[in-house]
Amino acid sequence: MKATETKLLTLLQKSDQFTIPIYQRTYSWRQPQCLTLWNDIIRCGRDDFIHSHFLGSIVYVEAEQQQVSVFNKNLVIDGQQRLTSLLLLLEALARQMVTEDLIEGLNANKIRGSYLTNPHEKGNDKFKLRLTERDERTLNAIIEDQEIPEEHSLNIVENFEIFQNLILEEKGDFSNVCRGLGKLMVVDIALDRNVD
Repeated sequence: MKATETKLLTLLQKSDQFTIPIYQRTYSWRQPQCLTLWNDIIRCGRDDFIHSHFLGSIVYVEAEQQQVSVFNKNLVIDGQQRLTSLLLLLEALARQMVTEDLIEGLNANKIRGSYLTNPHEKGNDKFKLRLTERDERTLNAIIEDQEIPEEHSLNIVENFEIFQNLILEEKGDFSNVCRGLGKLMVVDIALDRNVD
């Protein structure tokens, strides 16, 4: 087992893909959890004296081959709810960022090309997070700005709408959101499939 404290955005950027195993529960966060996450991000973004906010741990089983030349798929054991919610928030933010200007190191292209997708990959490898069936179809449709499937995850759709509305309330000033996202910290816990 390897455990390291890291910024959440760094973890997303450096990982090829996180996959939720089929035995994990589906995405279940509702409005209260999303609002708590949002309020924590905004509080951190507004307060220069808060240097980081601990979000919890992301526990995963490392891909069989951790090599630069191989596309690595990590199996998530704990952290699905946080990862999914943050990707929904990031997509909602990217849709509102109309310029290429960086805001606290973020713009729509960086969000989509570093944290939501692997832009040079195709098919299922394109997405940074793979959920179970209905959740995955719904999340992918949102990230690709396509029509939501008829059989979709209600929680994913509703929470995306919550984040869209919260971001609209910022009235085009996304500096607190971006600054807060940059302060989110997690414990990156990688389990070795042969040992742990």
